[in-house]
Amino acid sequence: MAQVSQDSTRGRFERWFELEVIDPMNDFRNPRQEWRRLVSELFGTFLLVLVAAGGGMMGQAFPDTISREAAVVAPGLMVMGIILFMGRISGAHLNPAVTLAFSLRGDFPWRRVPGYIIVQLAGATLAAWFLHAVIGVSASYGSNYPAAGYTGLQAFWMEVALTLGLVSVILGTASGAQNIGIIGAIGVGGYIALAGLWASPISGTSMNPARTFGPDLISLDFSQYWVYVAGPVVGAVLAVGLAFVLRGYGGGRSGSAAAQGALATEVERPDQA
Repeated sequence: MAQVSQDSTRGRFERWFELEVIDPMNDFRNPRQEWRRLVSELFGTFLLVLVAAGGGMMGQAFPDTISREAAVVAPGLMVMGIILFMGRISGAHLNPAVTLAFSLRGDFPWRRVPGYIIVQLAGATLAAWFLHAVIGVSASYGSNYPAAGYTGLQAFWMEVALTLGLVSVILGTASGAQNIGIIGAIGVGGYIALAGLWASPISGTSMNPARTFGPDLISLDFSQYWVYVAGPVVGAVLAVGLAFVLRGYGGGRSGSAAAQGALATEVERPDQA
């Protein structure tokens, strides 16, 4: 009887171990688990907005400590770092306009778009809330607004032009004809810093609906938010059209891998490089 009881106990333990330890480990290693991409986008967007909104908020809390140049260069350096450390997991979009552009070009499955955009907005909101709680100033100081004396329409056109350039750089460095791997991080980060250096006084150089959404939600001020949705989206669509003129259809192996990361990449047009 003792031997039977011991065998029964061992059998129950083995079944428990398989269900509670082995199966979850196999599930975690399954590269098709979308949550790994979503966590990557959430954390990456959090870090981006932490720096992008943090410059203005920290400057308000500690006057004359952070220059405009430092505030606009920091997000570019952060994006560079994020692409290098997590680009192969989710593609490091960090931006709803980029996600839409990759999907329009055929590099990113449309069914993944809602999840990406939701976690990007959530990451930006968490960053703005964190900054507000720690620094103790309104998140509006970390948001983007048209400059005094300029209309929302003028800021809109600036965001269109700037996002056209940003998404063109992203699509170009992720194309099959000119894929340069992680070195593309330098191009993308450098563009963000350069755009901020010359254009930030007019619109704030958001180029990213999520980056502006987080601070606007925490400060409850969406008075000019349309500029920072419509501008980046229109700029992204124009960039996809330009990419088609320059390189033809997307959806090739290199572009898809850059847009989706290395986790079970889906290729719409596998015959293309």
